[in-house]
Amino acid sequence: MAFNIISAAEAATYIKHGYNVGLSGFTPAGSPKAVTPEIAKIAEAEHAAGRPFQIGIFTGASTGDSADGALIRAKAIRYRAPYTTNADFRKAVNNGEVAYNDIHLSQMAQEIRYGYYGKINVAIIEACHVTPDGKIYLTAAGGISPTIARLADHIIIELNAAHRGTDCIGLHDVYEPIDPPYRREIPVYHPSDRIGLPYLQVDPKKIVGIVEVNIPDEARGFTAPDPVTDKIGQNVAEFLLSDMRRGIIPPTFLPLQSGVGNIANAVLGALGSNPDVPNFEMYTEVLQEAVVDLIRAGRVKFGSTCSLSVTNDCLQGIYDDFEFFKNKLILRPSEISNHPAVVRRLGIISMNTAIEADIYGNVNSTHIAGTKMMNGVGGSGDFTRNAFICIFSCPSVAKEGKISAIVPMVSHHDQTEHDVNILITEQGIADLRGKSPAERAKEIIDNCAHPDYKELLWDYLKIAQKGHTSHRINAALAMHDTLLKKGDMRLTNWADYQ
Repeated sequence: MAFNIISAAEAATYIKHGYNVGLSGFTPAGSPKAVTPEIAKIAEAEHAAGRPFQIGIFTGASTGDSADGALIRAKAIRYRAPYTTNADFRKAVNNGEVAYNDIHLSQMAQEIRYGYYGKINVAIIEACHVTPDGKIYLTAAGGISPTIARLADHIIIELNAAHRGTDCIGLHDVYEPIDPPYRREIPVYHPSDRIGLPYLQVDPKKIVGIVEVNIPDEARGFTAPDPVTDKIGQNVAEFLLSDMRRGIIPPTFLPLQSGVGNIANAVLGALGSNPDVPNFEMYTEVLQEAVVDLIRAGRVKFGSTCSLSVTNDCLQGIYDDFEFFKNKLILRPSEISNHPAVVRRLGIISMNTAIEADIYGNVNSTHIAGTKMMNGVGGSGDFTRNAFICIFSCPSVAKEGKISAIVPMVSHHDQTEHDVNILITEQGIADLRGKSPAERAKEIIDNCAHPDYKELLWDYLKIAQKGHTSHRINAALAMHDTLLKKGDMRLTNWADYQ
């Protein structure tokens, strides 16, 4: 059938107050960029006229500023899930202005299918190609597109020429699991396994219009590595090689999952440059530019991901060399890229970053000082509990040493001591496997804490009430309390908390 070609402004009129709207993409890659600013304009006009206008937003992960940013500044978002990185949205969340549900990314699509959030009224999907019978070829990310497109009453397509038409065809492997009680195993047994279709199939009658655009992804760059992140990367590589020499990691190595950011890039760089590390595969949720370079160099044999979260120059380079990359990359929906059963089956080595960790191995990935949301848990929890080896890393201190990343008790709890195997800072490596809480505390303080904080942490244990996990409850958060009162955790005086 022939589809209506409409403007972004006309497309936005399909969005009404109280609607639930699903967006394609995962990170700014693959997210809508034209219709959402027009929705923001409608919200502003309605608010100026004294009428309400707010919607629920459901995504694979974060989006770009043209979506999360524009909508939150227009006060157009009533509810949002899951992960987001937009600074304006973060401010609104921490001011209590918007309902934000921070859930594991692998669960987003299935919870929509289960009916937890009500109906998806409209799905806005970025595509590089659409056929008359309803085949939608996605762009640089999988996200939750299969579920929201199937369940939505109406679909708006942003046909984005920045993704070079048919150049995306063949990257995607679109697969949506059956819901319980009829669910079967996800038949991924190797990172390169294809189990679905290269396109998203929808009822063409639901497509209310196509918005033709030419807008690049709102890619995020990362700062250059520094001595601290470089040392963390070297420590991760050293640990993995040690486990390989011990026979824990097989000589063929295991697939890697890596989070995003400067530390993740440093880790991947260290692994790629170390000749003792064999060529390896990635099974991850986000593939960064460092991995693309390693694929070109032959160090990464295959990359399975949900999102090509790379610069636009890097993405265009992939399109230019599509014949080279088409058999080395695959883009999956987020519930498959992050699926716990697949993670456990493949023996994934997970590598993620922490805001802080405590002396027993509990990790805070999301909140500053226990209250202020940073971005969200993302997919780290999907991988952490099910990984062959789970690694968390972070610098040992922040804010010129005023904040220790190693504390007696985390101010917010995302990953438990039961799931975290390895903790790494620039100071060293703490192997927590097989250790009691007392042994973990010694390992972490000795190897991961900054020298400025080692004695302070040992002194905490001296005043802690003995038990399987030793704590002095009124002092457990004293370092955070001191930071709030005096601006420097080093000024903590345990006598004030006895």
